[in-house]
Amino acid sequence: MNDRVVTIARTWLGTPYGHQASVQGVSCDCLGLLRGIWREVYGQEPEAIPAYTRDWSEPQGVERLLCAAKRHFHDVSDTPLAAGQVVLFRMRQGAVAKHLGLVSQTGALPQFIHAYQGHGVVESPLSAPWQKRIAARFEFIERDT
Repeated sequence: MNDRVVTIARTWLGTPYGHQASVQGVSCDCLGLLRGIWREVYGQEPEAIPAYTRDWSEPQGVERLLCAAKRHFHDVSDTPLAAGQVVLFRMRQGAVAKHLGLVSQTGALPQFIHAYQGHGVVESPLSAPWQKRIAARFEFIERDT
């Protein structure tokens, strides 16, 4: 499954950034990227996604993204980093987790795929500063199709 989700994620590379969007080759944000991968793996959305602002969950301090990830993925935060894992990030210490991506490569030069404002869907180094921001890691769950 992990190799499959990395392959799917790479087909989204170059998709422009668009807040709340989830259309491959047209526009997506970080959540939209994962929603698109999910749809290709499972055939439908994981759940209805309400409208959200760029600062979503911050004013209330609610871990909406983390809670949703726990509902739909298998938590692997206590296992070694592996390609195909979904990574949730806290963009600053003490903030709610509100950015996510997919680990695409491990080893000496780990990388991840994410949709980043101003850049679109890119494959970036999972550098030490990014690794320090990881709040949790998850994997897609094998299901009967």
